[in-house]
Parts: sequence; C-alpha cells; structure tokens
Amino acid sequence: TPVTLIFGPSVSYNLLVLITPGLLCYAMYRAARLWLPSATGAIAAGAFFGLSAMLTQQDWYHVNIALGAVFLPMALEASVRLRRTPGLRQAVILGLVMGAAVLTDQESAVLAAIVTGLTLAFGSVTMMGLATNWLAAAWLAFSIFFYVAVYTMWLKRSTPQNIVIGGAAGAFPPMIGEAVVTGDFGLTSIVLFLIIFLWTPPHFWALALYRVEDYRKAGLPMLPVTHGNEFTRLQVLLYTFILFAACLMPFIYGMSGWLYLAVAVGVSIGFTGYAFALWRNYSDALARKTFKFSLIHLSVLFAALLVDHYLR
Repeated sequence: TPVTLIFGPSVSYNLLVLITPGLLCYAMYRAARLWLPSATGAIAAGAFFGLSAMLTQQDWYHVNIALGAVFLPMALEASVRLRRTPGLRQAVILGLVMGAAVLTDQESAVLAAIVTGLTLAFGSVTMMGLATNWLAAAWLAFSIFFYVAVYTMWLKRSTPQNIVIGGAAGAFPPMIGEAVVTGDFGLTSIVLFLIIFLWTPPHFWALALYRVEDYRKAGLPMLPVTHGNEFTRLQVLLYTFILFAACLMPFIYGMSGWLYLAVAVGVSIGFTGYAFALWRNYSDALARKTFKFSLIHLSVLFAALLVDHYLR
C-alpha cells in the first residue's frame, strides 16, 4: 500500500492494528443490540475492563484487554443509545483506544483477536437463530466448532487425513441452507454435503503437492509430507473418480435436470483428466493448474445446479 511504501511495514502494521478494532467494534455493537441485558451494566463493565487493560499490571493485562474487546463495544452501544443513534465515528474512536493498548504487547493482539473471533462467532449464531430458526443456528455453531476445534486445533496438526475428515467443516453450508429454508434437513443437503466433502481432498492435495516445503517447514503432516509425492498423486486421481460419481447424484435423485448432468459430466471429466495427467507426469505447474481447475469445477457445478433449478 502507499503507507507501506512511504513509511515502511512497521507503520503500516500499526495503522492496521489501530483501525481494524474500530471497524470490528462497529459490527460488534450492532450485533450486541440484540442481547444487551442492561445499559448501565454494559457501561460499567466496558469502562472497568477497557480502562484496566491500559492501567493494570502486566500479569492482568492480557486478560483485561481480551475482556475489554468484548465489553467495550457493549459499552459504546449502551452509552450512545442513552444519548443518540450510534455512528461509525464513535466506533472508530473506541477502536483507536483499544488499538493503542494492543500495540503495547503483541501477545495481547493475538488474545484480543481470539476473543473477537469468539464474540463474532457467538453473535453470528445468535443472529442466525433469531433471524431464521435454531436448527440452522445449531448447524452453524457445529460447523464453527468443527472447523476451529476438531480441524484446526487437532486434525490439522496430528494426521495426514486432516483434510479428509476436516473437509466436513467446509461441507456443512448446505445443511445450514436447507435448515434456513425448510426448518429441517434431508437428502438434498446430504447430497450436496457429500459432493463438497469428496471434492475437498483432491483440491487441497493438489495445492499441497507444489507447496509441500511450506507445509514441511510449518510442521503440518499434509499427505505429500508424510507419504510422498507419488502416493498423493494417486490419491488425488482416486478421489476424482469417486467425486465424479457423487456429482451425478443430484440428477439420479431428481434434484436436477439434463442441463446440470451435462455440465457435471463435463467439469468432472476435466478434473479427472487433470488428475490423471498429474499422476502420470508430475510438475509443479501441472499441480497448480489442477488446483485452479478444482476451483472452477465446484463453482461451475453449483452454478449449473442453480440455473437448472430455475429453468425446470
């Protein structure tokens, strides 16, 4: 950015840390309006934890800045609601105060980010439940838990099957979507879940093949690191065969028509063709092309499903 070029990366980073909390505060206090129990209590909690984050001893600093990240947006919302409609200016000012405190300790920045993430996750689940239904909110909560706790904290660092099992986290949106629309889930979302679930391993393994050294340096047991290049290429090919069959299921079960079938066969042949070529003769360039085509495969597949639905 111009700031980085003129003043250097350190100044650019500090500005980012200063500005970002303000923007997050704006989103968070909007969400907090749904469940603030007491304006006075929120102001007191926000003032206490926010100010103590900058004034107390180092031992309590991390805890207080984290709690301040949660309660200060509530205090902002409560205070401005007592006077006038909340605006972006108040949020940015509060964010600058929080950012100034975070800048004094990098560990606090990490901790504040974690707490902010947890707050936003809780807020998103709450809003989903209030705006739609609690089954959809439960699926959303489970998908967040699965991605953060099961995949990121456990599977990603412990097994080469991390992306196979952990891929379920990215496949839950059809469940959430069907629950929002129908208040239930059934065969439709299960089929779409299966397609995304089976697409995830060859998609990420293609990436891991040409970025294997990055994963090795990071200590992550991706399949190319633990089982080698040749074995991973075979797994990519085998998964594309299984994925090919799964992509036909929407047509088989009457969820789509001939348009979808034609597109599904076409993009699946393309993905399988890339996987076969990669298995026969490896190159980083071909692995990169396979990865990029996998993105096209899923995007075009679901676009075709949508178009087919409205044309039927």
